[in-house]
Amino acid sequence: MAHPDETRRAVRAAYVFDQLGLEVAAVKEGVPVATARRWKQEAKKAGDDWDKARSAQLIAGGGIEDVVRQTLAVMVQQTQATAEAIQAADNMEPLAKVQALASLADSHTKMAAVLKRLMPETDKLAVAMDVLKRFGEFIAKRKPALAGEFVEQLEAFGDEIARAYG
Repeated sequence: MAHPDETRRAVRAAYVFDQLGLEVAAVKEGVPVATARRWKQEAKKAGDDWDKARSAQLIAGGGIEDVVRQTLAVMVQQTQATAEAIQAADNMEPLAKVQALASLADSHTKMAAVLKRLMPETDKLAVAMDVLKRFGEFIAKRKPALAGEFVEQLEAFGDEIARAYG
């Protein structure tokens, strides 16, 4: 039995935006799980990786961003405290201080590079998905009568964004 495109988009939306498992998304939309798996595979071949879009949506929701920001803040505080302790250590030789500070700077740089990669601002797909979500909320508040049609078009456009950035 052929399913309309809006059913495929609804399964994708439940999987990506609602973070439901693929099996649950399929059942929710009345589609066999095998069909949902096939749609997901076909979409990936066409450049729309549902898993990447799902991860981007999770990140755009603020989950990992908050953790990364907190980790970065702790790292900066500890780096500063350690640098101050090294400078204040009267019993350390100057060369040992320089080596300790160089090691600290290297560790700080490496950790900052890892954390930067986890930040959603560096992930184009996460940013694009966040913009779409915010624009949908904006339309719902400003023009509620348009919200239904807008959300339908936005979900379809989300496929295009995923192909472009995913």
